[in-house]
Amino acid sequence: MFYGATQRCKNWNVSVSRNPENVPFLPPHILFLQIKWYYYLILGIIDVEANYIVVKAYQYTSLTSVMLLDCWAIPCVILLTWIFLKTKYGSRKLIGVGVCVAGLVLVVFSDVHTSDRRSKGPNPLKGDMLVIAGATLYAVSNVTEEYIVKKGSRVELMAMLGVFGAIISAIQISILEREELRSTHWNAGALLPFIGFALAMFLFYSTVPIILKICGATMLNLSLLTSDMWAVLIRIFAYHEKVDWMYFVAFAGTAIGLVIYSYKGSRDEADDTAQVAGAMDEEAIGTETAGRAPGAGEDHGPASDKTT
Repeated sequence: MFYGATQRCKNWNVSVSRNPENVPFLPPHILFLQIKWYYYLILGIIDVEANYIVVKAYQYTSLTSVMLLDCWAIPCVILLTWIFLKTKYGSRKLIGVGVCVAGLVLVVFSDVHTSDRRSKGPNPLKGDMLVIAGATLYAVSNVTEEYIVKKGSRVELMAMLGVFGAIISAIQISILEREELRSTHWNAGALLPFIGFALAMFLFYSTVPIILKICGATMLNLSLLTSDMWAVLIRIFAYHEKVDWMYFVAFAGTAIGLVIYSYKGSRDEADDTAQVAGAMDEEAIGTETAGRAPGAGEDHGPASDKTT
């Protein structure tokens, strides 16, 4: 959000997808993949385009519209996990989702109430459609990653997604953003936001597989709603903007929704703990086996034949 706001203020036209800095170190056993490489290539394309499209949308529509419309990823994730991962959602979880989304809607009402949406962008409709498309791709990417980390190797996902993402981004930037890169005046004020964005994306993609393995794609996307609230603090202290009191109510509502969604009884918590521990043990065994057996790169089991 900070990069998007800075992009609008500085009138930059360079879109950022996945940076080469996000490529992790490749451990030796990654040479023997548990899942076919072209599945990671497809996932890398989806993930890169999701980031590219959403960042591009900042050039056409307002920050508030992006904050609101990226919530479209939540119902998409719920639908995809219900269909492909057979995730069950009780009434309590759906109520938690509703409270989280309601909190974000308050943010939009606050913007309208305080007339913060003075600049709607040069082409709001195009920008809004880009956000919706990007949010849909985010949902597909997150659900696919959840499937991989629960059926395959978390380290393999991080490594292969980073490699293919960096290659795809480099090719796309050299084709689509070449003129923008040449016209940008590269001084400290222009470089620092890009460096900050790269570091943030590196930390984000390093922790996402862990969150997906423990909590799932739906909880991840609900938690990301708080990023819109943290953007409020950036607007206050970085851009010295005044915000309405409803922002703080919205932040509290989103936090309460997360608590409602994630609350579990003792029995559910014990079952989930056992499942996570078992999944981590299986991953450790698979890693050791791949490191010893040269033939581990051959496809075997459902993890090599299924996709989401």
